[in-house]
Amino acid sequence: MNKKAEKTYKAIFDEPIQSGIKWNDIEVMLVAFGAVISEGSGSRVRVELNGVRAVFHRPHPQNTTDKGAVKSLRKFLNNAGVKI
Repeated sequence: MNKKAEKTYKAIFDEPIQSGIKWNDIEVMLVAFGAVISEGSGSRVRVELNGVRAVFHRPHPQNTTDKGAVKSLRKFLNNAGVKI
């Protein structure tokens, strides 16, 4: 895993929950962990990691996440057993 992916992972688990994490950075981090990402309809993004599947919405028109998306990412990463 590269430094940028590690920084993004730490930002997702920072307290208090942050918003404003760039979605592209999140996708790069997920791929670094071995996730398979596929496009859904509209802004949906399907992610599979360690046998765990989730669907996220790519933020638009901004490219940054809100706190709810960060909470969902935390839960997904925990369920997939990802730890650094």
